[in-house]
Amino acid sequence: MTLAPPPTERVLEYPVCTLPPAGLAPYMAAWIDAEDGTARHLACANPHSIEVARHDPRFKAALLAADLLVPDGVGVVFASKFNGGTIRERVTGFDLFQLACQAVNARGGRMMFLGSSDDVLAIIRDKMAQDWPQISVATHSPPYKPEFTAEDNAAMHAAVNQFRPHVLWVGMTAPKQEKWVEANRAHLDTRLIGSIGAVFDFYAGRIQRPAKVWRDLGLEWLPRLVGEPKRLWRRMFVSAPAFVAAVVRHRLRNRD
Repeated sequence: MTLAPPPTERVLEYPVCTLPPAGLAPYMAAWIDAEDGTARHLACANPHSIEVARHDPRFKAALLAADLLVPDGVGVVFASKFNGGTIRERVTGFDLFQLACQAVNARGGRMMFLGSSDDVLAIIRDKMAQDWPQISVATHSPPYKPEFTAEDNAAMHAAVNQFRPHVLWVGMTAPKQEKWVEANRAHLDTRLIGSIGAVFDFYAGRIQRPAKVWRDLGLEWLPRLVGEPKRLWRRMFVSAPAFVAAVVRHRLRNRD
């Protein structure tokens, strides 16, 4: 059975999926099983990424071209409610990771992690063997540089295509990872590509994910900000207010 595209609504210019994590399970399974030669791109929308994309046309184009754009931020949920939309729950990169692992594990499939350091990837391989023993795992650490050369890209294409993963996770941090996926996915022999950079460090235990009580309250950002103020202050004190202002302006322009 062919599934219709997942339902979306516009948050500013972006078609954000309205389904909760559980509602995405059939899509993940169908895309992993698909043999149509299409590599589908999963990406996350949050206030910071949307604000960065306002000044980065390639990043904006990558988010708009994603096959699934999930509401990975309480600000996106707020924007939907504020404009009478139906999004009521965040869907994080970690949610996508868990859903894909369940589907690939059930099929005895293949999963690849592209990005991060060799040390982090070694931890991920060990954890995957314990948590998801039916998944065959491969990893590849690309060179750490602002822009990849044609030779760098060719090496990554070769690593992916030799393994032919059902799911490819790309962890290069935003917006680099999303732009890389859009520029290269036509050359990759895989079925599903997820741009989920932070999940690499969460899963490897290099960054502690905030407790569930914070996540349920929509305050996952608070302990992360306390723990990584230099990296996250701009997201919370520059990007988030700018996003809220853009949402309010959009509603004022479009009210009846």
